[in-house]
Amino acid sequence: QVQLEESGGGLVQAGGSLRLSCAASGRTFSAYAMAWFRQAPGKEREFVAAIKWSGSTYFRDSVKGRFTISRDNAKNTVYLQMSSLKPEDTAVYYCAADNRPLRAVINTQSGEYAYWGQGTQVTVSS
Repeated sequence: QVQLEESGGGLVQAGGSLRLSCAASGRTFSAYAMAWFRQAPGKEREFVAAIKWSGSTYFRDSVKGRFTISRDNAKNTVYLQMSSLKPEDTAVYYCAADNRPLRAVINTQSGEYAYWGQGTQVTVSS
């Protein structure tokens, strides 16, 4: 049974930093893309960042230069380092994993990811 568990969320002031972690179990994800999405109250879930099995990364425009995504395949864990946080980054952040190995492209649509964590709240105060 595949499980994804996020951690690292919390309350931070604008300009601050947080690192989210997503620990996967039930499968080795080194050959699969992993991604982070977020959902703010009253809004649709949106793509934030993704990392391919190869290590290539992709970000939504509003977080480029502020967020980085990385993975530790030995720990079956993916990270989202968030810096220069803004109040508009406030949301529940979800980790997601693909179930098709070695895909050539990074997907930004939530429907392309088969596995999801429960989410972790990130609140940025102004």
